[in-house]
Amino acid sequence: MFPALIKLVDKKKLKIVWSDNQESLISLVELRKLCPCATCDAERDNQSKTFIPIFSTDQITPLKIKQVGTYAITINWKDGHSTGIYEFPFLRRISSVDGEN
Repeated sequence: MFPALIKLVDKKKLKIVWSDNQESLISLVELRKLCPCATCDAERDNQSKTFIPIFSTDQITPLKIKQVGTYAITINWKDGHSTGIYEFPFLRRISSVDGEN
């Protein structure tokens, strides 16, 4: 399964239309919160289970979304963060199908 279309919606969500015609929406806050890079993963491990991240506008504003091979995307965020590789199965798993989120 792969994205047929990826686009920003209202500067708040990422919309993905999948090859099976399912549509997903993922909030940019959720994308940043779940960034799969090693740095963000380590930060999450160091936080308590009750920690609630508060993001600045720069941290949840994508400047560029690029495809990585045939399996993922990477996002260059306005605050300079760009090391997360969001694999397509991961995006499908964290998304709300048909905009239920």
